[in-house]
Amino acid sequence: MDFRSDNVAGAAPEILAAVIAANVGAVTSYGGDPLTLQLQAKVAALFETEVDVFPVVTGTAANALALALLTPPYGAIYSHADAHPAGDECGAPEFYSGGAKVVPLPGADGRIAAATLAQAIAAAEPGTVHHVQPASVTLTQATEAGTVYRPEQIAALAAVAHANGLGVHMDGARFANAVAFLGCAPADITWRAGVDALTFGATKGGALAAEAVVLFRRERAAELGFRRKRAGHLLSKMRFVSAQLDAYVTGGLWLRLAGHANALARRLGEGLAGVPGVTFRFPVEANEVFPEMPEAMIAGLARAGFRFHRWGGPGSRTLRLVVAFDGREADVDALVAAARRLA
Repeated sequence: MDFRSDNVAGAAPEILAAVIAANVGAVTSYGGDPLTLQLQAKVAALFETEVDVFPVVTGTAANALALALLTPPYGAIYSHADAHPAGDECGAPEFYSGGAKVVPLPGADGRIAAATLAQAIAAAEPGTVHHVQPASVTLTQATEAGTVYRPEQIAALAAVAHANGLGVHMDGARFANAVAFLGCAPADITWRAGVDALTFGATKGGALAAEAVVLFRRERAAELGFRRKRAGHLLSKMRFVSAQLDAYVTGGLWLRLAGHANALARRLGEGLAGVPGVTFRFPVEANEVFPEMPEAMIAGLARAGFRFHRWGGPGSRTLRLVVAFDGREADVDALVAAARRLA
């Protein structure tokens, strides 16, 4: 009954089978293998446009490399204050960019508003040598609050960014959950809306360790190749990462797994909504639920064996409950029943 994160889950059987199937014979190393080469075409078909795909094994590496590509050492990376680049990547974007500064921005429900971005860019006084120069913005999809940017919100942010010469990056660690919630084409919330580079996450969605930087601005591909190698993220046995990503996108597996997690999160949210004393910090859209509860209820859930994180620190009465791709209805229903008893 572990709701701490979707990272606590194992791997999907289909993805494990793909890794085993890839473990046959000798193939070209460093991404020259057939699986990695065919992955490019599969991802291009998924996004309905030509792309360049760079598999890596962590979301931190994917985010940091993509942002370093879009941001010079004297640049500013605009990020929501709760997003990973601002607080959960140990300075990796700054490190890989050679010194760029992550500038946190506020925003309701985990999202940055276009007006907020425009104000931040203006306040930086572009062209003033004393200030870091606006260079990129990173959007988390789904957000750290479990909410989802709509296509028009992304387009508005990208319009502000591009009008001011900024690149647009999307941290898609839970990209599948966002697409499953919106029911849209992946292109609608990426390149069609103005996104230049995407971190396409699979680890939280059922892979062992597999992420990819998907470049829609293909003229930067050669540079990213060198950056990935220099950063130590060009794997010699790349086929095993590509096998995971290939299985993830084949036959709609990624959306089925995400849809299952989202459905259980809705079930959890709807169940807790009927419990006296429970309110919600954010709307339930993807696979995360943020209920606010009395302290006695929180302590009771912990004693009953449920595992979770408090959102905002040890004294917070807001929980972050994350449902994984292999979440079970029984665990969700047990938590709701326990909360009712404790109420």
